[in-house]
Amino acid sequence: MDKLTLGLVVVWACTHCTGASFSLHMDDFIEAVKQVEDADPKSVPQSVLKRLRWWAGLNHDAFIQHFLGDVSPTAPDLDPGLVDYIRTAVQYRVTDDAREEGVVLTSDGSTVALRPLLLGLEAGFLPRYSERQRALYQLTLARELSLSLRSSSPPGQRVGPDGCWDSLSSPLVFTLSDTPSLPTASYVNGAMDGVVLGMAMKSRRSLKLSSLLTQYYCHQLDNNGMDAAPRLIGRRRRDNFRELVLPPLLYRQVMKSVDLQRSLRREAETEVKEKKRLMAAVKAGVKDFVHLFMDCPPMIPRCIWGAAPYRGTPTNLTLPLTFMFIHHTAIPSQPCLTFQQCSADMRSMQRFHQEDRGWDDIGYSFVAGSDGYVYVGRSWHWQGAHTLGHNTVGYGVSFIGDYSNSLPSQHSMGLVRERLASCAVGGGRLIPSFILKGHRQVVNTSCPGDTFYHEIKSWQHFGETKK
Repeated sequence: MDKLTLGLVVVWACTHCTGASFSLHMDDFIEAVKQVEDADPKSVPQSVLKRLRWWAGLNHDAFIQHFLGDVSPTAPDLDPGLVDYIRTAVQYRVTDDAREEGVVLTSDGSTVALRPLLLGLEAGFLPRYSERQRALYQLTLARELSLSLRSSSPPGQRVGPDGCWDSLSSPLVFTLSDTPSLPTASYVNGAMDGVVLGMAMKSRRSLKLSSLLTQYYCHQLDNNGMDAAPRLIGRRRRDNFRELVLPPLLYRQVMKSVDLQRSLRREAETEVKEKKRLMAAVKAGVKDFVHLFMDCPPMIPRCIWGAAPYRGTPTNLTLPLTFMFIHHTAIPSQPCLTFQQCSADMRSMQRFHQEDRGWDDIGYSFVAGSDGYVYVGRSWHWQGAHTLGHNTVGYGVSFIGDYSNSLPSQHSMGLVRERLASCAVGGGRLIPSFILKGHRQVVNTSCPGDTFYHEIKSWQHFGETKK
């Protein structure tokens, strides 16, 4: 087991920590919430959320107060270090040097902004459904999307940069890997979780906040993987959000946010010409958002799974491509069910491809785990080394495991068949009439395994090889 794997499997079991010793890992934040609850054992989740809002310094935001009201500073005394930790963990901003603050790393490898998550949870306690629904969308996502419209970024670059942690075992600094823009991938993760959990609060009000967060972010998959996993877990955030939020609703909520912010600033009514320009910008921004976060699958970036650098200079693909080639890894032969194991498998394959085969990088474009995520290999723009003689015309997508006599999970197949394919077409990377083939159709190999190959023959876009 390598050092990075050892760091990833550390059990976060600090039961008597002070705020100063906490990292920016969700498990540590949940431990901080437990300490807040222990300071007042009779406290209910709503009061804990209000106290967190107070200690995080969010109470003076007029937009937040409009929906959630003021917060009285009546709360039990806490260790000053714990209060400082809460403020650091929850207060959100992107710095000039592209550091994203107010985000935490979760056990499944995703990064989540805490502010929209906690505001969504608190909005979930509002008594009337219409009031609760509007507050949920406004406090989690609508305002941040409206702010992105003021950015000078061109269409297609208004939302979504991801980033990298300084450490996966004790994360403290998260740096964006692309030009900073709002909302980031981490912010959207927190916003989606805030909407999903806020909507579910009515049936879970008796749970302690720390227990709710533990159930959502720390669920361990059994051998059946995502196919048997509960509905309300972080790995399913995009599926759950997609069921709750339709693009027209999101568009309306963003427009309402623009109007509310103008009203709170006591600005004059927007002129008709400017209103039309704004409506067009909102439509473009919502379209970008829907593509990145509702059409595309959740992905684990290279830096998060611990990729070694590409050796040499990548050859860029000429897009759009015509083919998607389906593989299985064969070795590793078992499906991976955790971020830690899938990441270790990715590093193992990359070492084999670079050291034993002498390739520049892991050969695949993307790799599907059984943990609910697609892992980024050479990605959309770099030519892969996956399908001899066809690497310039298609993407190589592999599934971790040997599928000669069994199938990947239904969930992982759906991530590639529906979500990754839709993402590729919608982003202009595959032609709409692209052809899907098994590796064995163009190379003398048994890949992707007999059982799996028989399965993909029923997939849309599958193409028989011409004799």
